[in-house]
Amino acid sequence: MNLILIAMILALLIPIYDAWKEDDIWQTMLALASISTKAAVTILFVSVLRDDWMIGVVGAIVLSVGNAGLMLLAHILKRMNDA
Repeated sequence: MNLILIAMILALLIPIYDAWKEDDIWQTMLALASISTKAAVTILFVSVLRDDWMIGVVGAIVLSVGNAGLMLLAHILKRMNDA
């Protein structure tokens, strides 16, 4: 199980590297959305391993609402560029 968790953390580093090297704001936002989704899935995996439903609730909230703020930020940036 620890090998799976290490693989999930390594998969989390790929979009972090992409966000670091990219200057385009849209590519950076996509990378950050990918990071939040992968982090939420990792939280859910850890909650199943620990058999702790409170951590699972946090993971579910992050998974369902985590990208909403990023979508609002993308919309604001698009409006600012249009004006």
